[in-house]
Amino acid sequence: MNPDWVRLAEARQLELTKPPRSLGRLEEIANRCAAIFESLSFRLAWPRIVLFAGDHGVCAEGVSPYPQEVTAQMVLNFLRGGAAINCLARACGIELQVVDVGVASPLAGEIGEADGLISRRIACGTRNFCSEAAMSRAEAEAAMAVGTGMAQQAVGEGCDLLGFGEMGIGNTTAAAAITAALTGCAPSEAVGRGTGADEACLSRKISAVERALALHGGALASPLEILARVGGLEIAAMCGFCLGAASSRSPVVTDGFIATAAAALAVGIEPRVKDYLFAGHLSPEPGHRRLLEWIGLEPLLDLQMRLGEGTGAALAMKIIQAAAEAFTGMATFASAGVSGQK
Repeated sequence: MNPDWVRLAEARQLELTKPPRSLGRLEEIANRCAAIFESLSFRLAWPRIVLFAGDHGVCAEGVSPYPQEVTAQMVLNFLRGGAAINCLARACGIELQVVDVGVASPLAGEIGEADGLISRRIACGTRNFCSEAAMSRAEAEAAMAVGTGMAQQAVGEGCDLLGFGEMGIGNTTAAAAITAALTGCAPSEAVGRGTGADEACLSRKISAVERALALHGGALASPLEILARVGGLEIAAMCGFCLGAASSRSPVVTDGFIATAAAALAVGIEPRVKDYLFAGHLSPEPGHRRLLEWIGLEPLLDLQMRLGEGTGAALAMKIIQAAAEAFTGMATFASAGVSGQK
């Protein structure tokens, strides 16, 4: 991202009919978008969220209060328009795509592209990373390629603001393992309750992450190895989505803990990805703040949301659109005939 465009945007902000810096972080958002698009007259008219679904072998360790079949059931719910993300996407005017990159259970009926599902399944879930690598390197790279392709396709079709989300029972445990491996924090500082884990379930989650880190140890030396050994297929796809958005020069909005784990891996692989990332929100999951600090991003919202699915990204995308409209649509002091500061 060219810093000269940030300076040009900052100069334009001083010409708009408002006191300097009176729109706070909205000005920062708009300035970054101007630098991404290298334009002072950009538009964010076609937002899209891509939701990636995949299952996790670590569920065998009892790390979730929900059965693994819920992943496939929720994919069907997304396709029928009945989930929280469907409601928020409709409310915010955001297009939603659903991608099966690794759901373990067969999807009921003859669900396919005609029903809105994008099938890019690499495997029927990951393996249990407490006893072996979650994925082979080839599987991780293939799932990343799915995400990269989805981002590049979106930009090619005219989308100018991208967001992403996930569905996968057990994936907060994978995100916690990624967090601990990337940041060096203790598993107990990365693991949270996810989808409502009780004390016994929380203890099993911490134990699973501790055992995974002990098992894989020195093999967790690079972001790609961390992804393959303790990640997930949907996490790999989201990581690739961030890389694809950045390579296509598109702003991309993260969601919660799991999505941010994927974004952090993308930044670890290619540090310039950070220039294109906007942190949608901060969830109560303890590892989420650690990941945002590791990347160097400040969340736009803090609504105590922990659902995932891209719900936080959807709300933040509307704020980003508003920031862009204020920047590009507001009159200048000169054009409006308004006196500026003395």
